Amino acid sequence: MQRIRVAARPDLGRTAVDHGFELDEGGGVRYWDESVYYRFTLRQIEDDIERGGDEIEGMCHQLLDRAVADDTVFRRLRIPESYWDYVAESWRGRDKDLYGRMDFSYDGAGAAKLLEYNADTPTTLYESSEFQWLWLEQAAAMGLIPKESDQFNELYEDLVGAFAHLGVEGLLHFAAIEEMEDDKETVDYLEECARDAGLETRFIAMKDIGIDALGRFTDLEDEVISTMFKLYPWEWIMGEDFARYLPASGVHYLEPPWKAVLANKGLLPFLWEMFEGHPNLLPAYFEGDPRAGELSPCFVRKPLLSRQGWNVEIHGDGDVAFRRDGPYGDEGYIVQAFHPLPEFDGAYPLVGCWMVAGRSAGLCIREGRNLVTTPDACFVPHLILD
Repeated sequence: MQRIRVAARPDLGRTAVDHGFELDEGGGVRYWDESVYYRFTLRQIEDDIERGGDEIEGMCHQLLDRAVADDTVFRRLRIPESYWDYVAESWRGRDKDLYGRMDFSYDGAGAAKLLEYNADTPTTLYESSEFQWLWLEQAAAMGLIPKESDQFNELYEDLVGAFAHLGVEGLLHFAAIEEMEDDKETVDYLEECARDAGLETRFIAMKDIGIDALGRFTDLEDEVISTMFKLYPWEWIMGEDFARYLPASGVHYLEPPWKAVLANKGLLPFLWEMFEGHPNLLPAYFEGDPRAGELSPCFVRKPLLSRQGWNVEIHGDGDVAFRRDGPYGDEGYIVQAFHPLPEFDGAYPLVGCWMVAGRSAGLCIREGRNLVTTPDACFVPHLILD
């Protein structure tokens, strides 16, 4: 794994605008940086990242098997008790899922270490799938990178294939908070993939979803919603007034209710408990667990439910070396062994492995200037070259 400087495409600004990106005041592309790229070998991709992602996915399924037999899992994750059966039945019925992203600390020299699994509402999908691939093709054609370069990027093909095998009958609705730009762009891309799979789709803002006299969810045209992709976290949904209608509504959701287990950072101590010593896992415990004292003086404290690095703390030798205050943490915390992101020229890359329908499908890198990746991190492309 190498970080290599490279010239940007001469027409980057125009190309970016054509693909819906915004330019910053200096004419660069917001949150996109192609002045560098990361180079991997095929072995690193296949053995360290793909295999790691697939093995962790399998371990997650074993945890779900445990959860439906032992409500301790739901209780420790602070999933509301009124939805335990709802979540459990979605796993017993093997409700199909679509996608997620595992975030790793990886330097190319050892096992990729799982930092968290955004299994419910990950974004940066369009950059990973379409714009990153376009960079590879155009940069190779311009001689900016070796012509034989490849990329771990099967996202579009796998997403279209996953949609085609969902068994959707009738209209597939897509929902998000329309004002949240990243969310809406991700939903737009997924809707495009669904249409390419031959499905009929319709977008609806979360605030516009209605409920009819029979307790069924409806859209603005009073059509009953039967299948819906929602880019809206399950813990938010379960806290809404309309949530009481969920079990009887008959809606098939993407992501399914069982993703509420995997998108919770309490996943990490459960995986460590069940698969202690696995090379892709870090020691992790629920806060207050006596075993947490086994962690070195350096550890990371994370809320069970948080996003974009909010309320994450890095502790070292009795001091808080990093803290990003935010609105999360009321549900509780976990602690995880500190395994820092690698540093390349003052930059800290977070390696994301995209999962589609339960298998590894692509890679993204978000590069920041802190050990905790925050929203101001830039997307940086990658290539494979042996």
